[in-house]
Amino acid sequence: MVKSNTDALGIIFPNASDSLVPEMVTDRTMASIPFGGRYRLVDFMLSSMVNSGISNVSLVVKQNYHSLMDHLGTGREWDLSRKRGGLNLVPPYAEAGVKMYRGRVEALASIVDFLEDQKEEFVIMCDSNIVFNFDFNQLIEAHISTGADVTVMYEKRPIPQGLVNDNFTLRMQEGALRLEMTENGEPAPEIVAILRALRDHQREALITMIRDASIRGLVYFEKDILARNLELLNVQGYEYTGYTARIADRKTYFDENMRLLEQANLDALFPEALPVYTKVHDNAPTRYAMDSRIKNSLVADGCIIEGEVENCVLFRGVRVKKGAKVKNCVLMQNTIVEPGAQAEYVVTDKNVKLTTDRKLSGTDTFPIYVAKGHTV
Repeated sequence: MVKSNTDALGIIFPNASDSLVPEMVTDRTMASIPFGGRYRLVDFMLSSMVNSGISNVSLVVKQNYHSLMDHLGTGREWDLSRKRGGLNLVPPYAEAGVKMYRGRVEALASIVDFLEDQKEEFVIMCDSNIVFNFDFNQLIEAHISTGADVTVMYEKRPIPQGLVNDNFTLRMQEGALRLEMTENGEPAPEIVAILRALRDHQREALITMIRDASIRGLVYFEKDILARNLELLNVQGYEYTGYTARIADRKTYFDENMRLLEQANLDALFPEALPVYTKVHDNAPTRYAMDSRIKNSLVADGCIIEGEVENCVLFRGVRVKKGAKVKNCVLMQNTIVEPGAQAEYVVTDKNVKLTTDRKLSGTDTFPIYVAKGHTV
């Protein structure tokens, strides 16, 4: 871990993107969704913060956060179990002013008293459907050097299909950011897709804007604060060109996991200098039977492989029994594939069982999803 960065406060919204993958968040937050074999989505943003020296991080949750609480615990794995600062989970109704929020403005309004008590000058706010590994000190330095009121971190890429109806897009025009509507849900070419996750702002000014927006009944940060104040605020953009995975629907969840089968992507997301931390499970090493066959797959610890596995991401505790075949699949924790079962282009949630001789086959454009705890 690096030394503490006393100038920055981190705020994560675990539920902000839940509507993108409704089937996967029936009993968890977006932040709790497993990713990359042994991690949860929240691990990447949280690890980036602590690797940048940010030791005061709050997660403003809305619903279905038991799984997130179990995963994070006291924050010990991220060195955030501290007397001052550390990890702070803010559930709805925890205090009189904390309620179920609709947008980030309401979420921030519910913790404005907490924000006033903090000492950090800058606030970094992010969603949890973005997977990357980044030193936030670069963002803070850019924010200071430009004299910006707000700095938005973005990347240039086509809008994912799951977000084409999101309507609002930030675009760079002559060095300044502008918020514009997409027409009929169709993204323009060379769109600048905002990583809505990341903004950097002086804390006192942020509190003033949040209070003002809350009094007027405003809800959404981009539409109700940024868009309305682009002429008044110095809003700068910071282009990120590194490796990024963005979960916009079930299809992108499948695709982004499968991208990790390429060594270059794996190296980009997990550089030695910026480790990604997660909850420790102390599983036994994966066991491979003598006649098992495995090719181009990412396999977590605790698995038992007796059948055939090709182009797959297997999470902890997955068992592929003798005679079973899985190809182009993402199998979450404790999935069991019985003898003779075959699966291709399938995503299984936790504790799923594929019964003997069962055949499931999706496509590259429409992978099949099996919900948590189901037997098929």
